[in-house]
Amino acid sequence: MDIFNSILPIFALVVVGNVIRRTEIVPMQDWRGLELICFWLFFPAILCVTLATVDLRNLPVGALSVTVLAVTGVMWTILFALKPVLHTRYGATNAQFTSIFQAGSRFHGFIALAIVLKLYGETGAAYVAIIMALLVPPINVVNIVVLAAFGTGQTPGFKNVARVVTRNPIIWGAIIGLMLNFVGLGIWEPLQTTLDLLGGAALGAGLLAVGAGLRIKAALKPSVLVWTGVMVRLAVTPLLVLLLALATGLSGEAFEAAMICAAVPTAMNGYVLARTMGGDAELYAATATVQTVLSFATIPLVIWLSRHLHWLG
Repeated sequence: MDIFNSILPIFALVVVGNVIRRTEIVPMQDWRGLELICFWLFFPAILCVTLATVDLRNLPVGALSVTVLAVTGVMWTILFALKPVLHTRYGATNAQFTSIFQAGSRFHGFIALAIVLKLYGETGAAYVAIIMALLVPPINVVNIVVLAAFGTGQTPGFKNVARVVTRNPIIWGAIIGLMLNFVGLGIWEPLQTTLDLLGGAALGAGLLAVGAGLRIKAALKPSVLVWTGVMVRLAVTPLLVLLLALATGLSGEAFEAAMICAAVPTAMNGYVLARTMGGDAELYAATATVQTVLSFATIPLVIWLSRHLHWLG
């Protein structure tokens, strides 16, 4: 109950965001502006200041990096292995497969960041920032390539893919923070205060935007394909983290942060890619919504299990 009470405010903001969108207090087109300012300003700021100020020497970066990268690679393999099964047994089209792939392989780092900050403070946030810095580039590249190969939209060239990845402000926020940490310069105090203020705005605004992005109607009658994306994201991924943590020796708060990142729902930005690159956007929206709603129950369970696995430290 303590775990649920600790993260209840996070889920409450998601619900508030959805209620505000449905009542149209904020016009629908204005939510896009909030998403953009979170993406381009708020979240890069919080990642930058977190990675710039944390003591990385005392963090198990090696074991954490190996674990999350290995999990990502195994997850991609599983999703590709599911493609012929989904096509043969359930008639899944290529466009539908791209949405299942996206919904299974992406993770909502901002929800993870909000939860870990609430539970573990700045050190926990540093773990999530490291995970995002490691995974955001390859996840974006692979998902764009999958959409280009199987979607019905235009196939982007190498330059376009590279531009999407290199222009990602989340990546640059993490890189700048790590560089400042490694060279030991720190952050000029007025600038750090500014970044702290931006970071404070990030979590509340981001969670409201998550709620606004939910599509309840699209998820009222989930299909087998929706449930596939849900189970891969919310059940298989945490299990893979658990198994690979045994092999790498990942334990303690780093292990719990990795489990939380594995347990959060998919990122909503996959919907935009699905819509613009020929994926099944409605399937993605329904899957993301079911994942988010179910994660209200599954995330506390994953956290509880993580804390009670004493043999992992």
